[in-house]
Amino acid sequence: MISAILLTVFVLGYLAIALEHNIHVDKAASALLTGTICWALFVLGYPEAPAHLSEAYQAFMHEHDGNGLLSVFYEHRLFHHMEEISSILFFLLGAMTIVELVDANEGFRVITDKIKTNNKVKLLWIICIITFFFSAVLDNLTTSIVMISLLRKLISDKETRWIFAGMVIISANAGGAWSPIGDVTTTMLWIGGQLTTPVIVVNLIIPSIVAMLVPLGIMSFKLNGEVSRPVLHENTGLANTNIERNIVFICGVVGLLFVPFFKTVTHLPPFMGMMLSLGAMWFLTEILHREKNIEDKSKLSVVGVLRKIDSASVLFFLGILLAVSALQEAGHLLIAAEFLRASLENIYLIDIAIGLLSSIVDNVPLVAASMGMYDVIALVPGLSDWDSMFVQDGKFWQFLAYCAGTGGSALIIGSAAGVAVMGLEKMDFIWYLKKISLIAIAGYLAGAGVYVLMFA
Repeated sequence: MISAILLTVFVLGYLAIALEHNIHVDKAASALLTGTICWALFVLGYPEAPAHLSEAYQAFMHEHDGNGLLSVFYEHRLFHHMEEISSILFFLLGAMTIVELVDANEGFRVITDKIKTNNKVKLLWIICIITFFFSAVLDNLTTSIVMISLLRKLISDKETRWIFAGMVIISANAGGAWSPIGDVTTTMLWIGGQLTTPVIVVNLIIPSIVAMLVPLGIMSFKLNGEVSRPVLHENTGLANTNIERNIVFICGVVGLLFVPFFKTVTHLPPFMGMMLSLGAMWFLTEILHREKNIEDKSKLSVVGVLRKIDSASVLFFLGILLAVSALQEAGHLLIAAEFLRASLENIYLIDIAIGLLSSIVDNVPLVAASMGMYDVIALVPGLSDWDSMFVQDGKFWQFLAYCAGTGGSALIIGSAAGVAVMGLEKMDFIWYLKKISLIAIAGYLAGAGVYVLMFA
């Protein structure tokens, strides 16, 4: 009974987020209510630890000499999820601050001044290609934040900018799928030993390109005319030298690029690298603008930029991730994974279903559940066709990386990139569903078909 209630609350919260503009309630409020209520229902509704948590509970009891209370165990599980959630939130906060800092110093004009075309189709291709490759080098979340800042400098009309933003989500997710550091799920499979870097890059880049090109081609036929650019004030009296502007832009980009390198070398969470880059940018801008008066300096430093950060987006992220983690603790995601395993005996269909399911709930717990459902099988002579799919660099793991990375584009809250764009642009869930979802699914299925033709 409680399981059904928990799922019902999640669905109602999901609908409240989707119908934000109809019910006139900010999606952050709906997400926070959903996340906290789901966890309260989980704690109060399960007087015994769910079966899939029994081993973890026994280990917890052993650690506390048999005196561990179930409520304390549930609190322990919540903090376990908060480690990952807070890591994402601090990463998001750091990336947003660096991007806003570059923006405040007019650093993005280094790029926007070089993009001369106002033709919608040409501009869309330029933006999507830049996003695709940026996402592979940075990650889809950071890239989306950067590209939204660029779009605000290039397009004044909200409806047109939303179309471009929707394509940024698709391109960022496609670009992140073929890089071990481009998407968190691909990174999970890479760190877990299911996949190695050469296989990820070589085998997934073509399907990922197709996942971007198909929606891009469809949208190109729908667009016509030229974009209207916002009026940029040449002399703000603030960052009015090209030297300052270029220094901040270059250091900002280098700081973002440094994050995956820092993670690879130190094995610390990505947010630590982001905080290091933010600290360096903070120090740089304080020194760079030290001669300016206090009012002007505050607008160009991190102190002033932090006031412009959209904290509602961060809280929305917190709420939706809490809700998904509650479903994971209650076992709903594991049940879904087992259902797919039982009903779909074809590994390609299983992966495609996981990808589409990841557009409804977060792809991270889905991939984690899949990693728990299937073991990496040692490559030995005489393996069956089924077992050979699960060796290191096996086709199941390759296709899972593609599907989990790109499937979330089907809905705007199906990926970290989508959630970030939704928060930054105040994009409507239903608008995305009508305008972007179908072409995102078309690209997703096209890329999946290419992979199957290449390797099946």
